[in-house]
Amino acid sequence: MLAFGWWGKSRTKNNSDFLVAGRRLGPFLYTGTMAAVVLGGASTVGGVGLGYKFGISGMWLVVAIGVGVLLLSLLFAPTIQKLKIYTVSQMLSLRYGRETTKMSGIVMLAYTIMISATSTGAYATIFVVLFGWDRWLAIAVGGAIVLIYSTIGGMWSITLADQVQFVIKTVGIFFLMLPFAWNAAGGIDGIKERVDASFFQWDGIGIQTIITYFVVYTLGLLIGQDIWQRVFTARDPKVARWGGATAGIYCILYGVAGALIGLAAKVALPSIDVANLGKDVVYAEVATLLLPIGIGGIVMAAAVAAMMSTASGSLIAAATVARKDVVPFVASWFGKKIDTSDSSNPEHDVNANRWYVLGLGLLVVLISIVVDDVVFALTIAYDILVGGLLVAIIGGLVWKRGNGLGAAWSMVVGCGLTIALLVLYATGVIPSADGIYANEPIYFGLLASLVVYIAVSLLTPATPANIRKAWDDRLAAAATDSNADDIETVVTNKTSSTS
Repeated sequence: MLAFGWWGKSRTKNNSDFLVAGRRLGPFLYTGTMAAVVLGGASTVGGVGLGYKFGISGMWLVVAIGVGVLLLSLLFAPTIQKLKIYTVSQMLSLRYGRETTKMSGIVMLAYTIMISATSTGAYATIFVVLFGWDRWLAIAVGGAIVLIYSTIGGMWSITLADQVQFVIKTVGIFFLMLPFAWNAAGGIDGIKERVDASFFQWDGIGIQTIITYFVVYTLGLLIGQDIWQRVFTARDPKVARWGGATAGIYCILYGVAGALIGLAAKVALPSIDVANLGKDVVYAEVATLLLPIGIGGIVMAAAVAAMMSTASGSLIAAATVARKDVVPFVASWFGKKIDTSDSSNPEHDVNANRWYVLGLGLLVVLISIVVDDVVFALTIAYDILVGGLLVAIIGGLVWKRGNGLGAAWSMVVGCGLTIALLVLYATGVIPSADGIYANEPIYFGLLASLVVYIAVSLLTPATPANIRKAWDDRLAAAATDSNADDIETVVTNKTSSTS
């Protein structure tokens, strides 16, 4: 990974190279990096564990992720790619022309930091098992590797590392773990003889759980900065659509494979104490007990690769949002204007991005060491992201009548209601067996956000003609990186007809 990071550094000459790999990834590189960033520890280690516990229906978590990638790629990726922007908040500013939509960057920053911290803590658990290290040391060593290759080469280094990780995951899951596990279980006939019929039911995990996966993961993937930033790397709209669709199909097959491995492990290793050790231990047990030495090591490396690719992708997404959206937005509160690009000095611009990646990377490592359960924070970030921002973002792409006031108020109401309900459920004011993990905050936040978006948009003037025309012209002309940072000019120039 470090070697590929250094190789990527040689390709990084300017801001676009560092943040979006120069926007020139072809089908192969794009498909690999998109699949790598969305398939993390939950998809790999967690998917096998769900298969062990629930059978074939354990596939639904990863299938929901794959469906999210498919929908994003087929419906929205070509439009997103044409904008030639760096962040989701920049899309909102272009579409609506309102400063108020920039608060979305704060939510997106929290979400990307938590995604990266979750993955960092996850691959550290593998190092603890393999090497017997203390948890903090495992996080520090693994985090340092990700931080170094992400910092020195940015998205180019991450993309090249993703390709290696993608190959390792593919070989480890499809060509090693799946056939070895099924052979140990006696094939389909041996499995059917020794497990309940419920393990072959598509809804064995529960309809409510399946719905939750699609609400949280499918909808979250439609608007996540870490996913959009991969779309920005595509060479053209065609690559963004069909390369992404290929990655989505791959993810669905990956989910099915993980569930089948877990199902086979249920027969071959029936005594795993998932009640006390947790379902995530199944992956390591299969690699250790069912696979030959060496091959088992490759499979363990596949798990680490899955987690590292997600951690690095989320890290550069966090750095991009912090530099492009959050810092300028917060500075504006104090009457200061910060220029986020320096096209006259590309080297200075790249170095500035490196400092953001380095600083946030150290923060991620610290969070992972100090907080044992970052899933709690990740749940909150996901809930607020979907409940508060989904409607404004997707609405801007599909509904011409949606305006800036509608988007701003839908975000305020959606985020506010989601947060309020999260607090009420977490404190027990509203009784629920799931507590902070209840689904109702997302449902009510989404509904309120949608109602407000439609109502306010219809009751207030439409988006100014110059803003709408600038948006349409930008899409029609397929903007270039020379104006990728020029968002403010687009949204404030009352007479501009082109971007």
